[in-house]
Amino acid sequence: MPAPTGPTPGDVSNAAAAPSARRSKVRRILLPVGLVLAIVAVIALAYWWIVGRFMQSTDDAYLQADSVTVAPKVSGYVTDVYVGDNATVKAGDPLVRLDSRQYRAALNQARATVDARKADIQRAQAGMVQQRAAIEQARAQWQAAQVSSRHAEDEVRRYGPLAKSGAESGDQLSVLVSNRDQARANLAADIAAVDQAQARMADLTAQIAQARAQLEAAQASAQQSQLDLQDTLVRSSLAGRVGDRSVRVGQYAQPGTRMMTVVPVQNVYLTANFKETQIGRMRAGQSATIHVDALPDAKLHGVVESFAPGTGSEFALLPPENATGNFTKIVQRVPVRIRLDADEQTRKLLMPGLSVTVDVDTRPGRDDPAGDHHG
Repeated sequence: MPAPTGPTPGDVSNAAAAPSARRSKVRRILLPVGLVLAIVAVIALAYWWIVGRFMQSTDDAYLQADSVTVAPKVSGYVTDVYVGDNATVKAGDPLVRLDSRQYRAALNQARATVDARKADIQRAQAGMVQQRAAIEQARAQWQAAQVSSRHAEDEVRRYGPLAKSGAESGDQLSVLVSNRDQARANLAADIAAVDQAQARMADLTAQIAQARAQLEAAQASAQQSQLDLQDTLVRSSLAGRVGDRSVRVGQYAQPGTRMMTVVPVQNVYLTANFKETQIGRMRAGQSATIHVDALPDAKLHGVVESFAPGTGSEFALLPPENATGNFTKIVQRVPVRIRLDADEQTRKLLMPGLSVTVDVDTRPGRDDPAGDHHG
């Protein structure tokens, strides 16, 4: 008799138990995974609530430095260039020399003019000494003329009555009257001589004052010539590195002509342009985390220093005029200056213009107590 071909009761029981075992196995796997995901979600939510919601981030940030354009104060042909491209310089280092011959000649001429004005003063002072002696002489002659005039007056008064009475001749009285008149004339001449000598003294005093004024003008001209001569040697006003050098030997330079730029790379700082909706909790003194695109493995730190007194659009060449036409609101950005806290080796790798991503921690109590809002 043939064996039965249908499923046995044991097979049916095993087939029913297999899906149940698989579901149990899946639950054993999913339960820990779900638990881990739930824990991760709780931790992430807690981190966002405690830290993340206070972190303000932007990638609209760039390194900057207060670069100085090097330009001459005087004109002339360039005779020497002492620095090359990207060279490191210190404050006071010579950069460029201009042809100084014409300025040296002008200085020598100005110095000669100063000497001439000093000689004019000395000559006038010597003339004053001589004129004082002339005044004393004129006064002495005046006093002698006064004595002679009084004597002649006395003679006329004494001989006048005698001549009228006939005791003396009229001729003698006429001689005495003539002598009196001559003495009077001599006295008037001596008085005029004293006045003239004193007037000459005043003229010499004015000449000295004029010569001193001319001396001051000549000294000022000499000082200007000295400055022009010194300015033929162009020096660096700060320490940094030379960039954008365009000056060459033999070039004719005009005052104000850009020759090169000195970049103080050791004083690089960060300007981050945050949205206006991000700066509400920002304060000077808050810490910042900085990621430089050129240094992907470096994590730098900084401190918020100050805030611009207006949004970037306020300082644009053509500020927007929102009172005309249709209006579309655009979120504005505020430049925020951040000081970098980096060692010397790292600063050597930083340069103005590099792109940066910055995160500012605005949690309460983490800013500098000495800083004020939008310091």
